[in-house]
Formats: sequence, C-alpha cells, structure tokens
Amino acid sequence: MARRTLLVASAGAAGALGPAACSPGPAGTPGDAAAGASGTPRRGGRLRALFAGGGANETLDPHLVNLFADAARAKALYEKLADSGSDLAAVPRLAAGWEPNAGLDTWTVRLREAVFHDGRPVTAADVLHSYRRIADPKRAFRARASLEPVDLAASRAIDARTVEFRLKRPYAEFPNVLAAFGAYIVPEGTEDFQHPVGSGPFSFVSFRPGTSLLVRRFDGYWDGAPHLDELEILAAAEESARANALLAGQAEYAHELTPATARAHERGGRIGIVRLRNSAMQGFVMKTDRPPFDDVRVRQAFFLIADRQELVDGALSGAGEIGNDLFGKGAQYYPAGLPQRAQDLDRARALLREAGAEGLKVTLDTSPVAAGFVEAAGILKDQAAKAGVTVEVKVGSKDTYWKDILDGGVFASYRSGALPVESHISQRLLSGSTTNATHWRRPDFDDLYTQAQSTADPAARAALYERMQRRLYDEGGFLIWGFADWIVGTAQRLRGVSAEAPANTLDWARFDKVWLA
Repeated sequence: MARRTLLVASAGAAGALGPAACSPGPAGTPGDAAAGASGTPRRGGRLRALFAGGGANETLDPHLVNLFADAARAKALYEKLADSGSDLAAVPRLAAGWEPNAGLDTWTVRLREAVFHDGRPVTAADVLHSYRRIADPKRAFRARASLEPVDLAASRAIDARTVEFRLKRPYAEFPNVLAAFGAYIVPEGTEDFQHPVGSGPFSFVSFRPGTSLLVRRFDGYWDGAPHLDELEILAAAEESARANALLAGQAEYAHELTPATARAHERGGRIGIVRLRNSAMQGFVMKTDRPPFDDVRVRQAFFLIADRQELVDGALSGAGEIGNDLFGKGAQYYPAGLPQRAQDLDRARALLREAGAEGLKVTLDTSPVAAGFVEAAGILKDQAAKAGVTVEVKVGSKDTYWKDILDGGVFASYRSGALPVESHISQRLLSGSTTNATHWRRPDFDDLYTQAQSTADPAARAALYERMQRRLYDEGGFLIWGFADWIVGTAQRLRGVSAEAPANTLDWARFDKVWLA
C-alpha cells in the first residue's frame, strides 16, 4: 500500500486536450484483447482507475469539469440529458427524446424515469436549475458557451418530466447542447458538493482532492446497476507512475499512456492496450487576417508543404493517422470524400511565387503545453525549408499558451479534443466565435451556418455542412495534419472497456459497463 500512496500523491495539473478538451475511430489493436474480450460479466470487486489529476484544488462540482480526471469523476456520479456517441452525434441519456417545433427555435425534451442517489426523481425543475446555474454570467463554467443559444428565462417546465426550451434563434443541432461537455444535471438548489448527490451509476463514498475518489454501485441507476461494487479514481500526474502502478497490480486502468509505453507492452501479455482512435486533432493555425496568411495562396502553399505522415511518425511516434485539413475525422458530417492532400513542394513554391512570397520568413509559436507540439514544429520547419520558407520556431509559456495564440502571432501549434463538427464550426469559425484562433471571419460562411441551423431535413443540412467544409478545405486557416490515438492501459482481468469511443464520448471511461474477471 505504501507504494500506491506514493504514486497517487504525485498529482498535478495535466490531462486536458487543449482549448476544447471538452472542449474526437474504430477498434483497438490485437494487444487490447483482454480489455475488449467478450464473456459473461461478473459482479463485484473494486476497480482502481488512474488519471492525471488536478491537484489539491479539485472539486466534485460537475459544472467545473476541465481535465479528463474531472470528466471521469463527473461521469461516475452524474448524468447529462444526452452524450456524444462514437460518431459525435448526440445520444439520449436522461432525456428519453426531444422534438423541435417547425421553426427549430423551440425544443421539447422528455425525461426518462430516473432517480438521484437519495431517491428523489429527476425532474424538469432539476434540469432548469442546472442549466441556469451553468449559464450564470458571474460564473466560469465550461458549458456556459454551449448553452448560449438557449433563452433560459423563457424556457419552462411543462410538467415534472417535460422541459420546453426556447431558443434565441433556430438551431437544428440543439441536441449537441444537451450533450455539451460539463452540462450535468444536479438536484434543484444544489450548491454544495462536499457530499454530492447525482443520478449517475455510482454514489459518493469519499473524496480526497488530488488523490482519490471512492464511489459505490448505485442499484437504482436507470441504465442498469454497474457490475462493480466500487470504483476508485486515483490521481497520478506522471505517465510513468500510472504505467508502473498498472504493471505492479496497483491499478486496473491507466489513462493517457504514451506511444512508447504502448509499443513496449502491446504484445507482451502483461497488460492490455486500448487505442482510442481520432481522440485528438493535431495541427497548426494560420491567422487569415494577417500577413502572410491573409493571402489564400500562402495558406494553400502551407497545406502542400506539410508531409503529414512524417508529422504523425515523428510528433506522435506513429500513434495516429494523417489529417486532411478538416476537423472531426470519423464524425457525423465529416466530408470523407474529399481528396487526401499530399506534400507537393513544386506546387507550394509556385503558389508562393504567385503571392510574391518567395523567400518567406514566418514565426511559428509552439509550446510544451501538449505532447508533440515542439516536435511537430521542428518537423514542419524542416519541411518548409525544402520549399524555400524559413520558419522560426518560438517556444512559449505552457501557462499562457492558449490565451497567447488566440489573438497573438500569425502561426501556431494547435490541438483539440473530440466534439461535433457543428460545435467546431460554431465555436471557432464564425465571425463572432469566441475561440476563433484562425480569425476566419466570412459573412457568407456565417450565413451558410445560419441556413444549416434553420434546415430541418438532415440530408439538406449535411449538404450545407459539406459546402462549408469544402470552403475551409480550399481556403481555411487550419492546417490539420493528424489525429492522435488516446492510449489506455488495462489489467488483463479487466473486461468491457470500449475500443471504439474517442476520449470524452459516451463510452469513454464507461466504468458502469466494465467488470473484473
């Protein structure tokens, strides 16, 4: 026990995916056979799951989730009205279903029969309290931006299990709001989370911030009681500590392992390796309103300078797949039919000549804030040199990086976790988007988004999204070179871990469905 205490006491701030860790591919590898093995679930036992923690300031307030550890704890204790499936489409959870009016500006949400851990039913009043708490402008809750389209003052409870949401404008993708990162439902009036009461699969036992959360099976869970008796979520900041604890039998689940650890143990038989495909978009952002990237030909040249496979191999140690300058590979609305870009240095040089940018020099901001950033910057620098472009790599502060690159500089490393394509567009690519790091501001593009949100027919709406993304593919400011695997390690006796759920989706960290053989 002394060794485990040492490991979990080393918690620190780690585990976020960037500005939308929020605020994501299919099956795992042969090495994950133990985790994904079928069989009859066995009831009982305590699962010990290791995550990179957030230190002594951690809280069980589910509206303050930020890191993966926060999200795992919140998922164990609470529920949302919906969550994102593996294709990032919204899946009903506490909501039994939803229906829009003809104008798509009023949505009626019907709640399923579910209860909180203290036996109280989950009601429309609880939903409205939770959303109004999240939307409070005096607070800094992550999901507040996602709730912006909702007019909560006009929204109301029709009856105990029916909520009518009035929106500020038509919004065809409103179910994404219900599935937003951090949009958990808590009992009406709740402000104290010392002994939290939720409607999730596990009920609270004890919590030591920065160290551990212990919860037990909730037999009244609407989706079926967990197989486990207990779940203990432990914190260990260092990846080596998580891997060593798993190898030593001091934990059964270790989140966020490195590609090197995965390669070392994938076929060794001691532990299982689960690769959560497409969990993290990797790329660079070009400011489209500033020289030299205000010229579309320069942006197009950089699309062609990038050797995507070399970037995946070098910056991600091969643990991922190449990108095509569009977000959300594998997600609903992703235009998979567009031609895959490949490096073309001759065409890149020609575009730079046309733009009068021969001999171009540009500064690339990066930081060790995320794994692979500095390495990818160095690789792109060498690739650009072959096209006659000088890239100066500037390494900035981990503490202020995301704030610094939002409005500063012209070219920067970027990463994002899984979220719907629609959310990526609304949060990052509209003229009024608050996290518009590429400064892509095109009124006609905004109009297409507004038109899509007013379109009830799914096929017609998908066609509009494809038009928008073709525009971004041709002219946008995101150079998306890859999608990283998120790697989880498991004990050989752990069963039922999904190998098809990108990080932060419904079946990720789904501890109510796993069991110990």
